[in-house]
Amino acid sequence: MNTSIKVLILIITPLFLILTSCKTETKGSQIDLLKYGMPIKITAPDDAIITSDDLGFMKDITVKSGDNYSIQILSSNAIERKIPIIIEKLKDDVKSESYFDSITEDQKGGFIYKKNIDGTEDYDFRYVKIVGDNEYLFQTGLVGTYSLEQVKSMLESVK
Repeated sequence: MNTSIKVLILIITPLFLILTSCKTETKGSQIDLLKYGMPIKITAPDDAIITSDDLGFMKDITVKSGDNYSIQILSSNAIERKIPIIIEKLKDDVKSESYFDSITEDQKGGFIYKKNIDGTEDYDFRYVKIVGDNEYLFQTGLVGTYSLEQVKSMLESVK
């Protein structure tokens, strides 16, 4: 093997390892939530437990697996159809929370933010989809503390 190929392999191999190790993804299967009243699909761990509540004006589904994966999905009639406007309202809402620290990442359709609860860092996200006449709001479950990597993985699972 000539020297230039060896050098190329030495450069590409670490780069490949870095790129593949940085990707966060939820291992599992795609789950169709239509049978719970929401015409959407997410990727969730195979052992996820799904609970559903119909509050009349709003549907609430939680998909939970262990201590590292918990997503709450709220569905209601879409009052606003422009996602950037909805996202700005959601940012205002989370910024008014007493434990809010900072918006850590903006993404198309959502964002990740950090909370500081008595010195403990905790991350959460908001992500919005409009399907038909309904708005679907995705966020971490109400119970639990999550790292940035866990939240990134959960967010990717609902996109």
